[in-house]
Amino acid sequence: MTDTPDDTLRALAELPTMAHPASTPDGSEIALYYDIDGRNELYLLDPDTGELDRWSDGQVPKDARHGFAWDAAGQRVLFHLDEAGNEQNDIHAIDRDGTAEPVVEMDGQVTLQSVGDDGETLLVGSNADGQMNVYRHDLPSGETTKVTDYDRAVWTAELSPDCERFAFTTNTSEDYDNADVFVASVARSATEGRPAAGDDLDGSNARNLDIGETGAESAPADWHPDGDKLLVSDNTPDKGRCGVYDFEADDVTWFGTGEYEETPEFFLPDGDRFLATRTRDAEVVPVLYDTTTGEGRELDVPGGVSTFGRGPSDDGWVLDENRVLLMHTTPTRRPELLAYDLNADEYETVLEAEYGPFSPDDFADAEYVTVESDGVPETPQRAVEHDPYDELEIGAIFYDSGERPSPLVVNPHGGPRHRDTLSFGYRTQFLLSRGFSVLQVNYRGSTGRGREFVEELYDDWGGAEQGDVATAAERVLAENDWLDDDRVVVFGGSYGGYSAYWQLVQFPDLYAAGVAWVGVSDLFDMAENTMPHFRSELMVKYLGEPDENEALYEERSPVTHVDNLAAPLLIVHGVNDRRVPVSQARIFRDALQDAGYEESDDYEYEELGEEGHGSSDIDDKIRSLELLDDFFERRVGTVEADVTASDD
Repeated sequence: MTDTPDDTLRALAELPTMAHPASTPDGSEIALYYDIDGRNELYLLDPDTGELDRWSDGQVPKDARHGFAWDAAGQRVLFHLDEAGNEQNDIHAIDRDGTAEPVVEMDGQVTLQSVGDDGETLLVGSNADGQMNVYRHDLPSGETTKVTDYDRAVWTAELSPDCERFAFTTNTSEDYDNADVFVASVARSATEGRPAAGDDLDGSNARNLDIGETGAESAPADWHPDGDKLLVSDNTPDKGRCGVYDFEADDVTWFGTGEYEETPEFFLPDGDRFLATRTRDAEVVPVLYDTTTGEGRELDVPGGVSTFGRGPSDDGWVLDENRVLLMHTTPTRRPELLAYDLNADEYETVLEAEYGPFSPDDFADAEYVTVESDGVPETPQRAVEHDPYDELEIGAIFYDSGERPSPLVVNPHGGPRHRDTLSFGYRTQFLLSRGFSVLQVNYRGSTGRGREFVEELYDDWGGAEQGDVATAAERVLAENDWLDDDRVVVFGGSYGGYSAYWQLVQFPDLYAAGVAWVGVSDLFDMAENTMPHFRSELMVKYLGEPDENEALYEERSPVTHVDNLAAPLLIVHGVNDRRVPVSQARIFRDALQDAGYEESDDYEYEELGEEGHGSSDIDDKIRSLELLDDFFERRVGTVEADVTASDD
């Protein structure tokens, strides 16, 4: 790839990355985050000429985790801004001359949900009063009014085109697994002709559309341009499906065959068509549906992952009546921005990916593999003894580094409601450049396989899903004798960090080292100190209330079994993390000390200042790779470390 190992590390971390592209309401320009100048900034792209102009100069966040949206006039961009990665966002705006100002400032986390076409109305989510609920912000007056008040978190608030109604998702049933779509109306002021402060978007008049069975999950995706229909998702039949709810008929028309998990995205301007994405194994394919005929067809794009992204403005992916934006990536091709012509079934690249000193041929491709797992691997269970679960087919993505023999990094994903796909990952390619082959396992509980597969993880963290991870590792090792059984490591972040902790204490015989990055180690502390909507929609939804399930919370906390650790462990955590608080790392570190483990010898500990739950900032990425590289070189041995040793 490059001349020296350090060159490779920096070159990979410094590859410019774009994020959150969004077109103006008229489709003539595209705003996007881009760090081509070394820091994340806001840029303006001409989709016809490819000309790229920088808009901001340090006003936007250096980490591009959270997206943005255009205002109704296409003259300002509304964006999230936090402090040092703590995700306690406020909403700011920047205009075309670079002037930025705060728009919505509240305690806690604020997320921009929807921008009204009237140029006056914003919907934001906020946990200022505890739980995540919806607030209306009136731009002319600057007033912010709470408009929903639910005990469970409220998500995906969507304003209708006339700003007289909004749709959202929450749960008011006794079934904790449930999620329903509600619609509330806007009370109009007779004197002003627009919602009056304190009398608008009154969530008390919300109506449950009852589009799925109790226990299933439904959500709004987009309003029809005429405001008489709503694009929705639902997983009542197991796999997620797309539907169009007709308010006059009070009925839903469903689309697709149900063979694959599908997610609705947005209506096209004509209102007769909508776009969706389809998950097929580890690929994501865009699909166009005709609402009059019910027919759907996949767009003609290469294999890999093609997405529209999600954000406060679904219109941001529409260029005109027949052209839409797509992000496309594969394991060897970095994300690029495409403009797809729906009539011609052709696309052109609007913004190519930057490769620096590399080319796609320099990167290792991936293979999608499957294994049968009953959740109990051959490796002994040292923390909790499980009987075999139902045997399921588990998908995984395997990267061969080409090194012989090759160490193996087992890299479980976060979420846990997430999945790994056939897309580019700079950390993965870095590990491959150091001679590590990489295995990513979509264990039971991952998305893309339907509701039943997701619910396999309910009440069972640290159970069958962790057995799936270990089983997949065993099978890959058995089928590839060039993999080094003595140099298997586990590395994960967030819930993947929980997996790393758990793999090391449950299956210590399998691993030679591990890295837990912003990982969960103590379930009681996590439930007490995470943000309220993560407490209710992650901890309680998956594991129940801590005081009602004390035995489960204690048994499935990695810190309970800290004495089982038998391999060097690197613990890394951002001090400003509000999702998985830094107390999770400190608790496990203190438990190691109490158990007689020695820092530097048995484990290593690193707290990252000015960082929260991970970061896309280039300097932060360099630091993260340097920490991984140093630890793996000393503890496991990389290609370059082996070469140095032989020279001595």
